Amino acid sequence: MTPARKAPRTGTRAFAATWWGQAWVDALEASTLDAGRLSRGRTYARKGMVGPITAAPGVLRAEVEGSNPWPYDAAVHLRVLTDAQWDTLLDAIAAQAGRTAALLDDEMPADLVDDARAAGVPLLPEPAELDPECSCPDWGYPCKHAAALCYATAAHLDDDPFWLLALRGRTKDAVLAALRTRRQALTSIAPENGESSRGQGVPARDAFASFNGAFTPPAPETSEDPPGEPEEAPSPLTIAPPPGAPFTLDDLQALTRDTAHLARGLAAGHTTSLTATPLEDAVRLAATGISEDWFHHLVRATGLPPLDFALLVRALRHGGPAGVAVARAPLTPDPAAMAAARTSLADPDNADRADDTARTVRLRTWRNRLTADDEGIQIRLGPDNRWHPYTREARSTAWWPCAPATPDPLAALVAARTAATRS
Repeated sequence: MTPARKAPRTGTRAFAATWWGQAWVDALEASTLDAGRLSRGRTYARKGMVGPITAAPGVLRAEVEGSNPWPYDAAVHLRVLTDAQWDTLLDAIAAQAGRTAALLDDEMPADLVDDARAAGVPLLPEPAELDPECSCPDWGYPCKHAAALCYATAAHLDDDPFWLLALRGRTKDAVLAALRTRRQALTSIAPENGESSRGQGVPARDAFASFNGAFTPPAPETSEDPPGEPEEAPSPLTIAPPPGAPFTLDDLQALTRDTAHLARGLAAGHTTSLTATPLEDAVRLAATGISEDWFHHLVRATGLPPLDFALLVRALRHGGPAGVAVARAPLTPDPAAMAAARTSLADPDNADRADDTARTVRLRTWRNRLTADDEGIQIRLGPDNRWHPYTREARSTAWWPCAPATPDPLAALVAARTAATRS
């Protein structure tokens, strides 16, 4: 399966951290030539002026604050897929088990979008598809309130790609139910020639070692079931653990999803999980959205103070493994990279790129960190050559990751400044 494509994080117009979220933003920005209204929409979204967003088939809605004392009702319409298009899309998802696992892991498979588009199913919006609506008197298309709604939606799409499927006409529960029906139909087909459906399999380590980009598991051995042998037991994920077990059915399902995530990463060539330390693996597992009980178990197992562990989890979510390295200790950076960043931040021509958030900033340099003490914000250069935004907690000296890492130091600084104004 094609790994998730990451969205470009250059400049301050990148409101999304994933490639599909950025595709949503690109569709918005390609739908109009009115840069002024888009700019004001970005400002409104950054300042938190967009209220709670609801996603229903074919429409997004939210209240957006403006110049008047009352908010405006903004909406963005998107065409709903036909039943025939949904059948095509669901067949494409069910064709590869990894695609369902990716969606459950909050990732939109790039090859699924490509295959669906080739079959005539537009999953991601085209520029002409986004149809804005607002109760304000502005004649813009879109107005700044609808634009702000679109920009704010990108973050929701980042967190849950099922939002996009809901906009196209079907909820997450409906999609998963349809996929289960398709899988049951496939597994109900009896093996031919009396062959058993159960095989010995191969060790995971050997399977990965032999992987060449087109891995095919060995065919199962054929054997007749002995007379009177009971039917194969249902999947463990459909049966609750015995009373007194130290884990629940939800725990098993969470571990299964985590295993699928790691397996897809290995298949794509990402082998870092094979050498992860227990602490790194605990942080990674906590970042997948486990239950509160699991989180506390992992904290106790690592021996770290809860806040220190939570900081590493947030760093991983915003910056990946490099984000954890940046959070754990100061690094010795390339002096040329630090000098280039300071020059870029001091360049007055960059003011246009930062919309209305750009202003002169006094930065203190230490190791890989550039700090604006008077604003309580900081950006750190990571081993991945990306800048990781941080903010300082009120009434403390603790620094916390606050936004996705980006190669652009100006974008990182603006992200930190935006997060600081919201806290």
